[in-house]
Amino acid sequence: MKQAIIDTNFIITCIKQKIDFFEELGLAGIQIVIPDQVISELKKNKSSLALKLLKKEKLFFKKINLGKGHVDKRIIDYAKENPEVLIATLDRGIKDKIENKKIVIRGKKKLEII
Repeated sequence: MKQAIIDTNFIITCIKQKIDFFEELGLAGIQIVIPDQVISELKKNKSSLALKLLKKEKLFFKKINLGKGHVDKRIIDYAKENPEVLIATLDRGIKDKIENKKIVIRGKKKLEII
């Protein structure tokens, strides 16, 4: 089963645009992986809607710990160590530094793997 690491801005944007990334990625046979550090960022930013969604969907994603350091840098390092992992991000800095396939939002409505 393919895996996709989801970052903070991706989660928040999907919620704002009413995209059910759990359903779309699940139907595509992709396991969602959310780093503990992303959940911490959501708590720090007081993203209560995102946190409620993660609590509701906790059975449908895997949590991992990327270690200490800046979240974006740790995601980049993880992506380089695991080239088969998809990266769900809107962050240009992450996209430009990895060669992994990415999950992006197209037309403010759907997800696409590029």
